[in-house]
Amino acid sequence: MRMRLTAMMVGVLVMGTGVARATPSTTYWTPMTVDVQSYGVLHIGADNYFTVFKKAEAGGGDFPTDLGLTIGVLPFKSVVAEIGVDLMESSDNPLYFNAKIAVLEDTLFDGAPTIQVGIFNAGTKKDVTDQNIAYAAIGKTIPGIGRLSAGPYIGNSSVLVEKDGNKDNSGFMVAFDRGFTPVKDKDGNEYNKWVFAADYASGNNALGGGGFGVYHFFTKDICLLTGPVWFNEEAINGDWKWTFQLDINL
Repeated sequence: MRMRLTAMMVGVLVMGTGVARATPSTTYWTPMTVDVQSYGVLHIGADNYFTVFKKAEAGGGDFPTDLGLTIGVLPFKSVVAEIGVDLMESSDNPLYFNAKIAVLEDTLFDGAPTIQVGIFNAGTKKDVTDQNIAYAAIGKTIPGIGRLSAGPYIGNSSVLVEKDGNKDNSGFMVAFDRGFTPVKDKDGNEYNKWVFAADYASGNNALGGGGFGVYHFFTKDICLLTGPVWFNEEAINGDWKWTFQLDINL
């Protein structure tokens, strides 16, 4: 399943105040997911985060809109990888890059978890948007429960900082998702019409926070996610936001 679940990680300081978000395959707010784009499949994503019934000065304002392209780049069944680029508008330095590689479940041995490493929020402005967050993840599908994944992250200590400027560039991420209402399309492909997803990133930095929401799959290749996102440090990201995320595979 490739939805932005199926975040990226979040938060790049823009002009010292807001957050930008550059996304590989994600669960909700973070890239802590067992999903990686299939070889040659192009993913188009459009993410919005906005305040609800709040004045800009009270809620910290909306985040830039993230328009992203991600594509699978390895032609193997058990070892997969993806690379991506995101355009954050409006912002002064809008380009960000991401990549990940993974060994899928049951590859190393029967019952083995997915293991992956990646990098995201690789911006183009030195010590401003180059969070350069590297992470590792281990994930497993548990029958009757859902998919769980967790792992550590570390980024640029000059950019991932607390509100007082002290470095806070490492932590952990966790994620969970579960699908409901399985259906088949006319070609016999099975997918879930609805998926519940939740994740969290530690740290009092631009990445720290999490959320939960619901994906609705119109087809196996088109879905819409919506729900709230909150932050560990409102002085950096502002008050909680609501997100809509449209994902399309071509």
